[in-house]
Amino acid sequence: MRIFDPHIHMTSRTTDDYAAMAAAGVKAVVEPAFWLGQPRTGPGSFADYFDSLVGWEPYRAAQFGIAHHATIALNPKEANDPRCRAVLDLVPRYLAKDGVVAVGEIGYDSMTPEEDEAFTRQLAMAVEFGLPALVHTPHRDKARGTARSLDVVRESGIAPERVVIDHLNEVTVKQVKDAGCWAGFSIYPDTKMSPPRMVEILKDYGPERVLVNSAADWGKSDPLLTVRTAEAMREAGFTDDDVDLVLWRNPVAFYGQSGRLNLEDRQSAEGTFEGSSILRGGS
Repeated sequence: MRIFDPHIHMTSRTTDDYAAMAAAGVKAVVEPAFWLGQPRTGPGSFADYFDSLVGWEPYRAAQFGIAHHATIALNPKEANDPRCRAVLDLVPRYLAKDGVVAVGEIGYDSMTPEEDEAFTRQLAMAVEFGLPALVHTPHRDKARGTARSLDVVRESGIAPERVVIDHLNEVTVKQVKDAGCWAGFSIYPDTKMSPPRMVEILKDYGPERVLVNSAADWGKSDPLLTVRTAEAMREAGFTDDDVDLVLWRNPVAFYGQSGRLNLEDRQSAEGTFEGSSILRGGS
């Protein structure tokens, strides 16, 4: 079994997590820029953080044979902090880097005018740089936030197949699928989605244009919940090909649209990573 976790915050994880993930079949990850749990006080701290996402974390991951990519953005929560607004001028510098495969996380936290502006500007950057976009849906009032996110995506002119709307649930998945965007689901121990709930959604809506991630951040989370979801799919009667589609080929197809997805074979401290090749261009 091969697993590609399309949304996981490895900055918050230990090398033991990398080792466990590699042993369980995780061969590739995408790490989106996100809120670190306390306010950052200026653009310089973002620059250091973005540098770590495109430099230090790929090095850490490679030691365990895991291909690491990043998405870069001013996240919705910090879009409300005037001290962080200048980061919008910094983001394009990082969107030009090879290891960056999307603009994200962008979208809504509290659905404020400041979030509207940051969301719109960064979708325009995605169009300018030819990158997909990773959209975060708010934890509160999720149905309204998802609908509003889809409206902003439509107004931006970005192709819907180049957008994943993430952190979905049973209430929000249909509108995203109907809009032609990719549907993203975060699997958590106690909140968001669980493997059994995810299996029921896959039964209802099918495995196409679906991304399943662990998100795995500073809170209670588990970087192996992608693996647990794959196991639950098999127990529910999904085929090995279905599992491979959801947990590998779908994230490869989505992020492959960046033309920067590098799954080239690489040597690690744990042995040889059996990858595929460098993807240049579409999925």
